[in-house]
Amino acid sequence: MASSTTQYTTKQWILASKPTAAPVLSGPDATFKLQTVTLPPLKEGQLLGKVRYFSNDTGLRNFIQSTVAPERFYVPTVPVGSPMRSGIIAEVIESASPDFKAGDLVLDFHLGTWSELVILDAATSQRLAPLPNNLPLTHYLGAFGASGLAAYTGLVYAGGAKAGDTIVISAAAGATGSVAIQIALKLLGAKRVIGIAGSDEKCAWVRDQLGAHACVNYKSPTFVEDLKAATPDEVDVYFDNVGGHVLDAMLTRVKRHGTIAVCGCVSSYNSGEPMSLHNWFEVISNRITIRGFIMLDYMDKAPGILKDLIGAAADGRLKLDDGQTVVEGRIEEQPEIWMRLFSGGNQGKLLTKLIV
Repeated sequence: MASSTTQYTTKQWILASKPTAAPVLSGPDATFKLQTVTLPPLKEGQLLGKVRYFSNDTGLRNFIQSTVAPERFYVPTVPVGSPMRSGIIAEVIESASPDFKAGDLVLDFHLGTWSELVILDAATSQRLAPLPNNLPLTHYLGAFGASGLAAYTGLVYAGGAKAGDTIVISAAAGATGSVAIQIALKLLGAKRVIGIAGSDEKCAWVRDQLGAHACVNYKSPTFVEDLKAATPDEVDVYFDNVGGHVLDAMLTRVKRHGTIAVCGCVSSYNSGEPMSLHNWFEVISNRITIRGFIMLDYMDKAPGILKDLIGAAADGRLKLDDGQTVVEGRIEEQPEIWMRLFSGGNQGKLLTKLIV
């Protein structure tokens, strides 16, 4: 198809400065800057999309500043002066690809931008198909997207989790953790599944709605004692989303020759201080395997995994009710909405429904 010569303007957030701790949302040292830019004409194989939803993920914090050198990072980072990236769902309004037409809804896992209009490569864009039981298509950014794939691949491939295991999952009320709880229970047949979350209300949801056998509030003054009581037979696999003092406590609960699958380290993302672990010798004494993973390493398995997850939702094993927090907001509000992740302002997946 011929490429377009039409030009469009859009509001777009760019990275103005790299934060050393929590991102700054206003003032002269603000991390992000809103600007209006003119998009280049579409080239062959590109799509112009109107953003409908932004995916809000804690991992985006590492896109803008990390202790990992850019050449060692698992995806391209966001340089200062470049648009902030995220996963998006967009409606195609113009196509220079024979595979897409205006009106199609498409997804990009992590190469979308915080913009009202975006240019996407057709080759990396996924057309969204209807979901069973009239489930919202926004689940493609959560349970049937990067969050669900991370939950599954972390448990099965990085963690080696299997039927009969005792499994603990931190950030259990978050986008990845809430799906991991249910995969462990309903798809893998774990013997005992324990969640860790940041409030009694979230723990009640993890336990009563998602089905965990127990859930421990890591903000409780008795967290260490509560964790020990919830894991009387110790733990085969720990799915770690948070690092910090939760990981430190879990080092004392993982069985000899047990495994820790490391998905994230959210407790340290906005801290300028190094992470402290008092119980590190547990790794040596108990021969614990710690394995980091990125779900992108398993994209060849993604179609089969997503088929299983969508099937589990269709037959009721995977419960997605109340598994999304959707916030309507204008483009001007996007950085603040994203930052709610770091204060626990979400249950399940946090999404921005963009209002233009």
